[in-house]
Parts: sequence; C-alpha cells; structure tokens
Amino acid sequence: MTKRSLKPVERTLGLGEQVYNALRAQLREGAIRPGEALQEVPLAEQLGVSRTPVREAMARLASEGLLATDRRSFTVPALTRQDVDDIYEVRFLVEPAALRRIAPIAADPVARRPIEDALADACAAHRVGDGEAFREFNVRYRAAWLALLPNARLVRVVEQYADHLQHLRTLTLDDAGVRTVVLRGLKRITTALASGDGDAAAAAMHEHLQQAHRAFIEATGLGGKAVARKRNAKA
Repeated sequence: MTKRSLKPVERTLGLGEQVYNALRAQLREGAIRPGEALQEVPLAEQLGVSRTPVREAMARLASEGLLATDRRSFTVPALTRQDVDDIYEVRFLVEPAALRRIAPIAADPVARRPIEDALADACAAHRVGDGEAFREFNVRYRAAWLALLPNARLVRVVEQYADHLQHLRTLTLDDAGVRTVVLRGLKRITTALASGDGDAAAAAMHEHLQQAHRAFIEATGLGGKAVARKRNAKA
C-alpha cells in the first residue's frame, strides 16, 4: 500500500485551555489578589462557559503552584519569605542557562530588536513613573528573549516560576527604587546578549536575579519579618 502523507489538522484551542489561559492572564496582571477566593459559578458566568472547564483550569493552576486549594475553594497563595527564596533558587538554576543558550542568536540585531524595544519602553515608563506600564514591558522583555529559546520545556519552566512572583511585582514595581534596580539588570543582560557572549549573558542574568531578589524582599518587608522571627526564636 502506498504510504500517504498527512497534513496537520488545524484546530482551535480547547475550551479548558482557553479558560486556563484567561485565568493565568488575570494572575499575571495581578487582577486576583493573594487570599482572594475564586468562585466557579461567577467565573463560569463571566467567561460564558460551564463550571467544568473552570474547575479543570483552576486545578491545573493549583498543580503549578499558582493557586492554592483547601478542597473547597481556590485562592491565590500569599507567598512567604521561604516561598520567595525557593522560587528564586529555581530561577537561579534555569534562567542563566537559558540566556547562555540564546546569546549567539541574540547577537543578530534583527533577532534582538524585540528585546531592545521592550527595554526602551520600560525605560520610558520608568521616567514618567508609570508602574503599571513598566510591569507590562517587563513581562514583554521576558517574552522577547524567551521567543529565541528553542527548548519549549525550558520556556514553560521559566514562565511558570516567573509567574509565581507576579503579585510581588504588582506590589513592588510602583517603587521607583525597585524599578531602577530592575532596569539596571535588564540593561546589563541586553548588552551581554548584543555581544553574543553566553557566559556574560548568564552572569548578567544571575546578578540581575540576585539584585531583584533582594529588592523585592526589602520592598515587601519579608526580610524584616524573617529577622523578627529569628530574634523571637532566640529570646
């Protein structure tokens, strides 16, 4: 029998996937606050779907750590200092490696253009004190360099753990001092990518994450709470 070639079947995203994407977008934008309960019925009504895809989407987000569940409801988890430290530990491992991988590609000015455009827009938002726009362009910057990463699994890991911190960004990137630290890191990363030097890009990302980690801890007061707990334990 003659072997026939088959063309890929074109299909739209399933309903559950669409609901998942919609809810994840809300989490990324900080529209759902830590501790806020997500109710299936109101969400289903807003999205124009049944409760089943909403429940499935929330269960998937919970499996990724983006929602918490107590068996009866889903909420956005309030991150502790330990949570933040653990998340950054993962980011220290994967993001520098990802930058090292894309540096030779990003040396091409055409490939690098979306990264530089996002950085320029973030700088402009910072100058006028627009924290909301800065958060948007910060996310766009990450999306721009992730678009150059050929390993789809690594892309998903980076996105997942970066999204865990979206609520901290909502709280902290209105602070001009934090934005200054973030921009300094993004500029170093962009310069390293322009040179095509993978080791320099990885080092710049690692330093950027260290600076961002410290800035977020200080801005949220989580560092002070950790110190207070240690003092109480010694008392």
